[in-house]
Amino acid sequence: MLLAPKNFLTIVVCSLYGLFVGSIPGLSATLAASLLVPFTFFMDPLPALCSIVSMSAMAIFAGDIPAALIRIPGTPSSAAYTYDSYALTRQGKSQLVLGTDIMFSAVGGLMGAVVLMTSAPLLAEVAMNFSTFEYFWLAALGLSATVMVSAGSQAKGAIAMCLGLFLSTIGVDITLGYPRFTFDNVDLLNGVSFIPAMIGVFGISEVMRNVSQRQMDFAIAKVKTKGIFTGVGKLFKKYQWNMWRSGAIGTIIGVLPGAGADIAAWIAYAASKRASKEKELYGKGSIEAIVDSGTANNACLAGDWVPALVFGIPGDSITAVVIGVIFMKGLRPGPMIFEQHPEIIYGVYFAFILANLLLVPFGWLAVKASSQMLRVPKNILIPIILMFAITGAYAINNDVFDIITLGV
Repeated sequence: MLLAPKNFLTIVVCSLYGLFVGSIPGLSATLAASLLVPFTFFMDPLPALCSIVSMSAMAIFAGDIPAALIRIPGTPSSAAYTYDSYALTRQGKSQLVLGTDIMFSAVGGLMGAVVLMTSAPLLAEVAMNFSTFEYFWLAALGLSATVMVSAGSQAKGAIAMCLGLFLSTIGVDITLGYPRFTFDNVDLLNGVSFIPAMIGVFGISEVMRNVSQRQMDFAIAKVKTKGIFTGVGKLFKKYQWNMWRSGAIGTIIGVLPGAGADIAAWIAYAASKRASKEKELYGKGSIEAIVDSGTANNACLAGDWVPALVFGIPGDSITAVVIGVIFMKGLRPGPMIFEQHPEIIYGVYFAFILANLLLVPFGWLAVKASSQMLRVPKNILIPIILMFAITGAYAINNDVFDIITLGV
């Protein structure tokens, strides 16, 4: 049914849409899914769900492209290995970086799809047994991972982590409803927006560095798309254990309600660095880090659908949109959907497989298009980057204050 011309065309169009949105810094896959919802009104249930599957798979990968080319992650899930991708690109290894991104993203997505097909009810049952105790230690694991992956002194990493924790306390206390550290500024009641802050840390700082040094030496000048998959085959053999480990990490994190691909990428990055024999390369240009994190964040996507389909509980913000679409189509997520509408469930399974297979040729085309588009003079390129950064920061909440956050 998915291979019917109309449905297949829908998947292709949504895949291209996901690639476009994911490659623009700040325009997250969640935003892309939300903007897609009005169009699902005119679709049958299966193509409506499959359009979100294909869009999200492409958007999560596409965030790797600006991360490698201009050191600005397109989506939060690419932030974990942005420094490594950009460092390798500046070393003239752009083909290897982008080829690795494409292939291991596709493999991670396929691994997650297989787990979704074979173990969805079982994994969902395990995830539902997680209490506040387990979630506390999961949060502790994430915080310790941020210290572990810090380049250089881990003491500096711990200080940066504490600073981040402090910034996260800004806003209204969720228990007492009392404003904290807002200094009577109503714009701070919702806290510090994550995506504008992320774009500022990764993107604006790099732009300022180039402008201040008058070098305009973004790594994009060295990008070549010919032979982009050369050498990737050897990585599958060399890092096969990393691939399986990160695929498992991504799927498990995805199954936990409320977690997402960005958390999976960071935890996989920390696990990779801990087990690696080349720890000194992390943050300075480690292809191993890209293999692990890229596999995990794409494997997580399918895992996020497990609690959404089995219990109607979103695994992440994208599947929260998915649940809304399911209800809009007159269906109810839960165990009975597997019995009453098996054609939809199997269609979603197949959509994950098809989307990740299409990721290889579409990803190659996206890389080629990006490298061509970015061959413009640097004095023109930097204003364009700033425009996309400001647009992405503003589009999250339609709030001018997010632009101020971006600059600060």
